[in-house]
Amino acid sequence: MMIEIRDSIDREKWDDFVFNHPKGNIFQTSYMAEVYSSTKNYEPISLAAVESENDEIVAVLQAVIVRDAAGLIGSISSRSIINGGPIFVEDKKGFEAVTKLLNYYEQLLHNRAIYTQVRNIWDMESSRNTLETLGYQYEPHLNYLIDLDRPSEEMWKNIHKARRKGINRAEKIGIGVRKIENRNEIKDCYRLIEETYKNVRLPLADISLLESAYEKFFDAGFIDFYLAILDGEVVGSRVVLKYKGMVHDWYAGSKQDINYVNEAVVWHMLCEYAEKEKVFDFGGAGHPDKPYGVREFKKRFGGEEVNYGRYEKVHDRGKKEILNIGFKAYKKLNLSRVL
Repeated sequence: MMIEIRDSIDREKWDDFVFNHPKGNIFQTSYMAEVYSSTKNYEPISLAAVESENDEIVAVLQAVIVRDAAGLIGSISSRSIINGGPIFVEDKKGFEAVTKLLNYYEQLLHNRAIYTQVRNIWDMESSRNTLETLGYQYEPHLNYLIDLDRPSEEMWKNIHKARRKGINRAEKIGIGVRKIENRNEIKDCYRLIEETYKNVRLPLADISLLESAYEKFFDAGFIDFYLAILDGEVVGSRVVLKYKGMVHDWYAGSKQDINYVNEAVVWHMLCEYAEKEKVFDFGGAGHPDKPYGVREFKKRFGGEEVNYGRYEKVHDRGKKEILNIGFKAYKKLNLSRVL
């Protein structure tokens, strides 16, 4: 068998492979590659392993190099993220293909990223030996998944009492939730997300990520933007991605001085997706042995706790140490995000 690695991929074949793969997800589609291409300080890497004899795809890898800014700051903050991938035919041929694919990816990366992080959204234990052989280290990482294939009344029974109380109080004080009505309201979504990220001292993607996602995903039904409204003011927002029955909680924000906003938005979404979609993916809950501020919030919505973990490979240890020091300083001093 001859495997050829390509960085020019037939879009129809690419998306067919992802859609028909049991672990196919929106983060590994050509649509997401287009979103990354239109986002400031984002650089996509799109690769496929193709069987030469029949021109069939046996593995796909969609990565994105993320920089917090251009220039020097970008060079010491660059990392490559592989969300939900790589995906491949899980047999001997597929494991050989993904090994070749990752080796080619690292050659192509060539000092453009300090490290690569593979963020699993499925159980990838079958790939662990392959990834660890290539130098990727496994780290536990929790998540919560909520079954949407049932009436909202059943979901309500699984929600923790304190969380149900917050949902009821949100309704009592008049917090309403709706989808955005036009592209101009993306800035309202982003403003609340940006405020939240600054409060918790985390770097945030440029608004062009959400604008591009709207352009590429909205008509296809792959994205929803929600706003929480109180007394005519936007007090919260949430952005979710939808694909093959999976609803991925992507970005969220709320005003720090208004209680129960997040409870209101999440419950509204769960009710809206009940019996229409399959699973609500809460988007991660951190390392089980490290503090993570929103873990209890997510946990108390009654989803299944999973630990699919992450894999990481450091390509430049010197810069990684500088990045770690810089991130700690950012967290400590609450520096403004560099634009």
